[in-house]
Amino acid sequence: MKKKTTAEDVLKIVKEKNVRFIKIWFVDVLGAVKSFTITANELPKAFADGMGFDGSSIEGFARIYESDLIAKPDPSTFEILPWRPKEDAVARMFCDLYSPDDKPYAGDTRYILKRNLAEMNAMGYDLFNVGPELEYFYFKSDSKPEITDKGGYFDYLPLDTAHDLRRETIMALEDMGVVVEYSHHEVAPSQHEIDLRYAEALGMADNVITYKVAVKSVAWNNGLYASFMPKPIFGENGSGMHVHQSLFLKGKNTFFDKSNEFNLSADARHYIAGIMKYAREICLVTNQWTNSYKRLVPGYEAPVYIVWGRRNRSALVRVPMYKPGQENATRIEIRFPDPACNPYLAFSVMLAAGLDGIKNKLEMPDPVELDVFHLTDAERTKMGIKTLPGSLIEAIEVTEKSELVRKTLGDHVFDKLIENKKIEWDKYRQQVTQFELDNYLPIL
Repeated sequence: MKKKTTAEDVLKIVKEKNVRFIKIWFVDVLGAVKSFTITANELPKAFADGMGFDGSSIEGFARIYESDLIAKPDPSTFEILPWRPKEDAVARMFCDLYSPDDKPYAGDTRYILKRNLAEMNAMGYDLFNVGPELEYFYFKSDSKPEITDKGGYFDYLPLDTAHDLRRETIMALEDMGVVVEYSHHEVAPSQHEIDLRYAEALGMADNVITYKVAVKSVAWNNGLYASFMPKPIFGENGSGMHVHQSLFLKGKNTFFDKSNEFNLSADARHYIAGIMKYAREICLVTNQWTNSYKRLVPGYEAPVYIVWGRRNRSALVRVPMYKPGQENATRIEIRFPDPACNPYLAFSVMLAAGLDGIKNKLEMPDPVELDVFHLTDAERTKMGIKTLPGSLIEAIEVTEKSELVRKTLGDHVFDKLIENKKIEWDKYRQQVTQFELDNYLPIL
C-alpha cells in the first residue's frame, strides 16, 4: 500500500518542485468543483489552522447568518496539475470543511461519504471498492453540441479523431496518481470513455472529480469543450457512469462464494436486493438533472427497468461473469447513474441501499436475461418489473419521502438537494421548447 503523503511531505515537495500556487478543491451539493488558490507561503498556516471562507454563496452550503467555514487541506490528496506550466507550478489538494467550532460541516459532501464509510466499518467491513466508467462528449464549443467525429463503439482512425486527446488526458491522470485501465470511443458520435482502475470509495470519489477536471482542462487547452451532460444529442446514446462495487474484509472479497450458482455470497445477494429496493429512491442523487431523464428512456442502452442479470445489458444491475482464480474481481455493476452526479453522494446512497439490504437480509429476485426493452407493459407487470422515475419531478416526489436517503445525506444536504431540484423543475417546465413550436404552433 502506498504511503500517505503528510503535511511535512507536501511542504518538502512544494519547495523542491518550485510550486508557487496551491488550489484548494471542494465540491458543492450538486457536484460542482469549487476552488480557491493560496500561495506556497500560506501553506503552513493552511495545514495548521485551515483557511476561512464565506460559504453563503455556494449551492447547498451555509445560510447567510452562519456563513463562516474553515477549509482544511488533506495532504494525502496533494498533486501537481500537469496541464499547468512546469515553471512556477500549480498544485491542488482536496479539503475537508469545518464550522468555526471545529466540527465537520454538515454540507460537506466529502464528509458525508466518510460518515457512511464509518457506518460500513461498524457493520464489519473495512473496504468499499468502486470502479466507475464515465462517458463524455467532445464538442467544438460550449454553445451547442457540434460533434468532432462520426465514430462509434471502439472505432479507430479515421472515424475516431480524438485518440490523442484521450492519450494526453490519460498521461495527465497518471501523473496525478490516478490509475487508468483503458480508453476507447463510445457508441455515439464524439462520445468517449476513459476507465479508471477500481479503488476505495473516498479516493475514487476524489479521482472522479480529478478525472472530470482533467478531461475538461485537456479539451480546453486543445480548443474543444468536453461535456458530461447525460443526454446532449437527440437520437443518440447518452452518457452513463456504470459503477462496479464490492465489499472487502481483511483482504477478502465478501461478495464471492464459489458454492453459489452465480458465485455470489449471501452479502452480495442481499446488497443487490437493497439496490433494487431503493433504486427509485436514490435515483435523484445518482441522476439529478432534468436532462438525466432524457437518457433514462428505453432504446438507448440506459437501464430503465429494475432487474438484474449477468449477460443482460438492459438490466439495472449486472453481475459480470466470474473467472476462476479471480475471486477478488467478483463485483456488481450498477448501470443507471450518470456522470453529472456528485460522486460523494452517489457512492453514499448506493452503499447505504446495499448495506440496508444486508442488514435486513432482503431477498434477491431471480435474474432476468431477456431484453426487457422488448417486453410489453403487460409482460413486465406480470413479472413484477418496476421502472425508474421517468422525470425529475417524479424522482423528487419519490426521494422526498425516502427515510434512507434523508438518513444517508443528513437533513442539511437532503433538504438543500430537494429545494434546489424543485427550483430546477419549475424553471424547466416553464420553458417553451422547439418540439412544442414544431408540433403545436402549426395546428393549434
